[in-house]
Amino acid sequence: MSPDAILASSTPAVAALQGQTRTIPIVFVLVLDPVGQGLVQSLARPGGNITGFSAIDPPIMGKWLQLLKDIAPSITRVTVIFNPDTSPAALFNRAIAAAAPALGVTATFVAVHDDAGIEEAIAAQAREPGGGLIDVPSGFTDTHRNEIIAAAARHGLPDIGAGHARAGGLMSYWVDPADVYAQAASYIDRILKGAEPADLPVQQPTKFPLIINLKTAKALGLTVPPSMLDLADEVIE
Repeated sequence: MSPDAILASSTPAVAALQGQTRTIPIVFVLVLDPVGQGLVQSLARPGGNITGFSAIDPPIMGKWLQLLKDIAPSITRVTVIFNPDTSPAALFNRAIAAAAPALGVTATFVAVHDDAGIEEAIAAQAREPGGGLIDVPSGFTDTHRNEIIAAAARHGLPDIGAGHARAGGLMSYWVDPADVYAQAASYIDRILKGAEPADLPVQQPTKFPLIINLKTAKALGLTVPPSMLDLADEVIE
């Protein structure tokens, strides 16, 4: 018996399902750039049997750079690591590149494919003072998060990424997965009651919890400004 609706949580999963059915409703969560990746026709009118909740609005990556500069004002150079096979990195990289000049930061973009590439990129950035690290969200960097955080700590680089702070990194500014899944449940409920996925707009996140790891900040020799602590949704001590 075919399911009434399918919940999928990654771009490869949604793409695979898209190739198998054009009739069973599919609701995705935490998918990056669903329009650019060909999963829906537009955010407002998905146009098929697929709709859902995207992971992030790419321009927010400029905010990541701003937060990194706020917590470590001495940063003048940032290495942005990304995996081109698992992330629509061009969208994120453009947002970072656009924000960098006004913040007095030079951004270098490095494609990484394995742990050796991660170590090489981070070590190269740490050879001179004033360095920082941005980990562009993707399936690859999710599965290599611990290696990225460990390398940043070894080389003394302030870092920001999705889920970093709770894993021992300095800072995170990212969607709350639990909130997104709760919203997805409401879409599935509406579909089961007769709504068409084509008529349910793809939703972009509106809440981005700021999480700061004070233990990591101390290890890096950083004093977190009180204004940032006031803004933080969670502070790890």
